[in-house]
Amino acid sequence: MNIELQNISKTYGRQTGLAVNDVSLAIPSGELFFLLGPSGCGKTTLLRILAGLLEASAGRVLFDGRDVSASPPERRGTAMVFQSYALWPHMTVQQNVEFGPRMQHAPAADRRRRAKDALDRVRMADLASRRPNQLSGGQQQRVALARALAAGTQCLLLDEPLSNLDARLRLAMRTELRQLVKDAGITAVYVTHDQVEALSMADRVALMNAGRIAQLGRPADLYERPADRFVADFLGEANFIRGHLVSSADPIAVDTPLGQLPAASCAGALQGQAVTCCIRPERFLLSPAPQALPLQATVAQCTYVGEAWHLLCRSGETLLKVKTPPGPMPQLGDVLTLYVAPDGVTILKD
Repeated sequence: MNIELQNISKTYGRQTGLAVNDVSLAIPSGELFFLLGPSGCGKTTLLRILAGLLEASAGRVLFDGRDVSASPPERRGTAMVFQSYALWPHMTVQQNVEFGPRMQHAPAADRRRRAKDALDRVRMADLASRRPNQLSGGQQQRVALARALAAGTQCLLLDEPLSNLDARLRLAMRTELRQLVKDAGITAVYVTHDQVEALSMADRVALMNAGRIAQLGRPADLYERPADRFVADFLGEANFIRGHLVSSADPIAVDTPLGQLPAASCAGALQGQAVTCCIRPERFLLSPAPQALPLQATVAQCTYVGEAWHLLCRSGETLLKVKTPPGPMPQLGDVLTLYVAPDGVTILKD
C-alpha cells in the first residue's frame, strides 16, 4: 500500500496550538517507515490520523491514491499494534488472532487457516491454546503482530510496540520485527522515541519536532549529515564547536577554538559566516588520516562500556566527548593525539 499525507495539520484547541503542522510525505509500498521524535512532537497524533482514530484539522490522507480522510478505521485496510498489545484477556491466542477475520465475516475454515499462517510466521502456533496472561511480554508482542497479519492488512501501524519489553528482548525483537514486516511485504509505519530502534530498523525516518518534520531520509543520512542541531543532538551524542567558515572551497575549513577544522561540505554556508561544527564522538581517530587535523587532548574522565571507552577529554578550554575502541585502559591525565578528518565534521548553519 502506498501512503501519502498532504498538508496534514491537527489542532486540539486554541490553547494547545498545532499538534501536527502542515506535514506532507509519501511512503511507498513495502517500506518500513519510522516516525521518530521526543514526547509531544506529534508523531503519535500523525499515526492515529493514519489509522482513522483521529480526524485531521486540515489536509488529506491517501492510500494507493484513494482519499480515505473521511473513512472510518475499519474501512482503511490498516491494522494497529499498540504499546500495551491490547489482547483480549478472556480469549486464547487462537481466538485473539482469529478476531480480525471474524469481524470480516470470514468462514470458520478460512479464519482458522489465516490464524495458523500468522501464528506460524511469528513462531507461536504451539501456544495457540494459551491465554495472554500465560505468555511473556515477547510472546504477547508476537501474538499482537499475528493478529494484525491475520486481518489481511496491507498497512501495519505500530505505536511504540517494543517499549514494554526488557532491554535484551527488545534488542532481539528489533531484528525479528523487521524481518516479519519484510517477509509479509506490507507497508509499516512505526512510532518511537527510541533513536536506536529507528536507526537499526527503518528504511527511512521522519524525525519530528514541534509538529513538523525536522529531517526526512535514510537513518545513516540523518545520523551522519544532520540538517540542524536538533537532529544531531537527538540522534546520539555529538560535540558542537562554534566557529567561522574561512574557506568554502576545497579544502573547506572552519576557524574554531580547536584550530582550523576541515570539513567535506559547507552546507551552503558562505565564507566568513558563523557556523557550528558537529563531530560525533566516534569520529575522533587515534591515528593520522588524510587532511586530518591533529589535536592534543587530556583525558578528564573515562568510562568502560564493553565495546568502547567513553572519554571526556579537554583540549584547551573545550571539552570533547570521544569514543575509542577497546584496548588498554586510558588513565586520567593521559595526553592523547586525536585526529579529525573532513568526513567526520558536519557544518551546521547558525
